Amino acid sequence: MDNILKLKKMIDECDNIVFFGGAGVSTESGIKDFRSKDGLYNMKYKFPPEEILSNTFFRNNPEEFYRFYKDKLNSLDVLPNSVHKFLTKLEKEGKLKAIITQNIDGLHQKALSKNVLELHGTVYKNHCMKCGKQYSADYVFNSEGVPRCECGGIIKPDVILYEEPLDDNIVNAAIKYIENCEMLIVAGTSLTVYPASSFVRYFKGKYLVIINNDVTAYDHIADLVIHEKLGKVILELKRLEKENIK
Repeated sequence: MDNILKLKKMIDECDNIVFFGGAGVSTESGIKDFRSKDGLYNMKYKFPPEEILSNTFFRNNPEEFYRFYKDKLNSLDVLPNSVHKFLTKLEKEGKLKAIITQNIDGLHQKALSKNVLELHGTVYKNHCMKCGKQYSADYVFNSEGVPRCECGGIIKPDVILYEEPLDDNIVNAAIKYIENCEMLIVAGTSLTVYPASSFVRYFKGKYLVIINNDVTAYDHIADLVIHEKLGKVILELKRLEKENIK
């Protein structure tokens, strides 16, 4: 409770906040994370998920890739949760300047957040590898087997797979927001995936807050660390707001 109150005071005090989030932001919506004991990487498949989600595997075995992708990464019918909505509210109030996300599920946009930097791409954009034509997520997820373009080419999701570089423009924008913000909230991420995990080092502002179930490598430099489920933290924050507790 004391930590949530501290968090509320920090948010009230700052007008240039950046949120940097990972899989833990979406678990409240029913989307599985990757590295927890119940996460995707601990499920048993014919191939390890880390291998399936690599560029080499996609090119060599698109059928098996799409079997996993359509089964586990389809967020078309998933709704944003209280965390996404809280961030949209902060953005509307002019406090939150950017959301930097490692998620590919598009839930921040569904919650009507405007300035979302998707480090690892999105399931909502797809392109033909042969002619470049764009395709919707509906087309890809509702296709039989490997989705193909009308030209015959294989369609690839605009998702950053292992072995692929991040988009330089998005990376540079993310770093700039972090460098210039007053408060950085890092939440729902273990901060183990490079290079995104290194972004925290660019922060030079007033308050670094880390909210995550488990310990991260950056806990020791944070001004506030909350080891709790993100949904629970937001619920408590909203209660404090409602009761006007300062």
